[in-house]
Amino acid sequence: MLQTVDASVLLLVQNVLRFEWANDILIFYTTLGNKGLLWICICLLLLCAKRTRKAGILALLAMLLGLLCNNYLLKNLIARPRPWLTVSGLLPLLEPPDPYSFPSGHTCAAFAAAGVWRRALPRKWMRAAAVAAAALMGFSRIYVGVHYPTDVLAGMCVGLLCAQIVFHAFRKKFGTL
Repeated sequence: MLQTVDASVLLLVQNVLRFEWANDILIFYTTLGNKGLLWICICLLLLCAKRTRKAGILALLAMLLGLLCNNYLLKNLIARPRPWLTVSGLLPLLEPPDPYSFPSGHTCAAFAAAGVWRRALPRKWMRAAAVAAAALMGFSRIYVGVHYPTDVLAGMCVGLLCAQIVFHAFRKKFGTL
């Protein structure tokens, strides 16, 4: 049943929400998430200012933990094929290099970083932007047809869990931010 819902949502996004003008924008945005590049670059910028340095370091650690859990453990253990291989009529806008889709690594990295940043960044707008950027990354993976919605949901959960683990380990070791 879950597979049917996943497939229906993917086809709905493809047939109702895909627009020619948005395709290149979302392909570009989702590609920025390859290997966590967007989030790593933001972390490097955060390392430059003393006020945001801890947020940058903790987000990098959360993303590293997410990479280990998500891409090296769960994806290979579950080995769920990409959606266009099983959903009839789904046309992906790009093809990722690895064959497995569950959970979404792009979404995991985005929410691992955003999960830290929503607690550690000094300005409310920065925290809101981090969460919005992570949510857009998750949506972009569904939009381009390379992940099922449940892949994205699982990637979000893994990323947030990794952020929580890193955040609490830091607080236990060093006290407050």
